[in-house]
Amino acid sequence: MSPIIATVDVDRPAAEVFAYATDPTRFPEWQLGVVDGHLDQAGTNCVTTRRIGGAARPVTSELTHVDPPRTWGVRGIDGPIRATVDLTVAPLAETRSRLTIAVDFEGHGIGKLLVPLIVRRQADKEMPANVAALKRRVEAQQPQHPA
Repeated sequence: MSPIIATVDVDRPAAEVFAYATDPTRFPEWQLGVVDGHLDQAGTNCVTTRRIGGAARPVTSELTHVDPPRTWGVRGIDGPIRATVDLTVAPLAETRSRLTIAVDFEGHGIGKLLVPLIVRRQADKEMPANVAALKRRVEAQQPQHPA
């Protein structure tokens, strides 16, 4: 199947949008169901804890590419549902950017049933709300000025 894609224009420079959108500690602020996020000590894996079925479940994804402030990607490496996320930030002007997030899922075990029946539908509903929340949060921050 093709990835689920959400795009939003943000009134902030690309570097600010990228820094916010790729900071796992900020994921709970704009992603529905996320209660915690962090990079592992080596900085190569992103651990995101989601509220699923009333329980907090950690999911590990490996960073597949990072090219600030343009692209960032992760691929799930554990659990029955493994997401692949590709994030792109394109500058539209000095203080305006376009954020695009593409997410796809691979099911393992019971996940093979859950991905088409539940997960893709839920992500399709949540993605527009997630990027809208990210836009509100980033635009509400004080603009960063070079030192």
